[in-house]
Amino acid sequence: MRDDVMKVKGNLVAAIALGAAVMCGAGLVGVTPAQAATAAPAHTVSREVGKPLKAAQDDLQKGDYSGALAKLNEADALPKKSPYEQHLIHEMEGYAYVRTKQYPQAAKALEPGLTDGFLDPQQLPQRTVALAQLNYQIKNYDKAIQYGTMAIDKGYADAQMPTLVGQAYYLKNDWKGVLHFEKDQVARDEKKGVAPSNEALQLLLSACLKMNPAGDDACANNALQELVIYHPKPAYWQQLLYGMFKTVKSDRNLLQTYRLAAEVNVLKRPEDFTDFAQLAIEAGSPGEAQQVIEKGMQENIFPDARTKGKAQRLLVDAKRASKRDQETLDKSAREAARAKNGQQDVGLGLAYFGYQQYDKAIQALTQGISKGGLKSPPEAQLLLGIAQLKAGNKDAALKSFKSVKGDQTLERLATLWSLRARQA
Repeated sequence: MRDDVMKVKGNLVAAIALGAAVMCGAGLVGVTPAQAATAAPAHTVSREVGKPLKAAQDDLQKGDYSGALAKLNEADALPKKSPYEQHLIHEMEGYAYVRTKQYPQAAKALEPGLTDGFLDPQQLPQRTVALAQLNYQIKNYDKAIQYGTMAIDKGYADAQMPTLVGQAYYLKNDWKGVLHFEKDQVARDEKKGVAPSNEALQLLLSACLKMNPAGDDACANNALQELVIYHPKPAYWQQLLYGMFKTVKSDRNLLQTYRLAAEVNVLKRPEDFTDFAQLAIEAGSPGEAQQVIEKGMQENIFPDARTKGKAQRLLVDAKRASKRDQETLDKSAREAARAKNGQQDVGLGLAYFGYQQYDKAIQALTQGISKGGLKSPPEAQLLLGIAQLKAGNKDAALKSFKSVKGDQTLERLATLWSLRARQA
């Protein structure tokens, strides 16, 4: 996972749009005492303050921002100013600072408008978003988070704001903050029936990896699983399944993991193919082992004499075992039919599965599961689901995957197979 995150896009000046705020004072700046007397007391401007404000306004309209700021400094230095006059000074300063790209000063000037009571309520959403963007721009990430979260909670935010807040947490190295915020965002989206954004899930994954660089904990695995669910790119499948390879303890569960990895086409290393084939031979599925090695050769997976030699030897072993196995399949079927428990039926189903005879595999596996007495019922149930999916019966496969219980690794693989079935 890269340490950097994409920059938030947005037209900062357009978002602030203070032209209307500047004109807000046009009818009161420089008014006569008689006119001022008829205005609401909270919105009057004294002649003393009004003079530099009017001059600043004229400069702003001409684009003379330096001149305007000088006049506004003059107004701000006056000892007696009403709250409304201070509001106008801040608004006009904010506009000038934004136009001159003095963003730290702009943020400081524009912030009081949220709470001083003079800003038009219709401008509050825009101002909140603008302050989040401004503070993100100047790397004041605490303020960016404050105003970004406010915008989200009040319904002001656009689709980009959650990314800004998540990145602000990330850039201040607050991994727990990233996790808490992004988990909430994902839950909100899922509750609304909306797919969480790729950016949110990437930030979630990145924070998990920062907290545990090995990437083999539940945090990273769950984030990867969410990415696979909502944004099923091969790279996410590969990262998820290679992480599982590190934690799977039994050879039989490792073989099941390889089956899913092959299904989503993420096996790329020579050892992926040779280890898969070796496990299949040992489990009693030589036909599957032969397919795996032949596919690796077709895809030029074995780049040198050493890996090619190992693959060739495995292929010879797989073909030899397949020949013996197929010569005795009918006998094995008769013996399985007479057996009181289902273990031989499951072994027969595995053999049929390896030879891509999925209808026969389904029949044998179903018979074995119904008899009972199995060494690993969840393994048999998972293999049945895979065979059903390969045979084109998605609904039956989903039911079988849902029935896998009793082994945490196989349950997780069944969940991922269900996802794969729905995406196929």
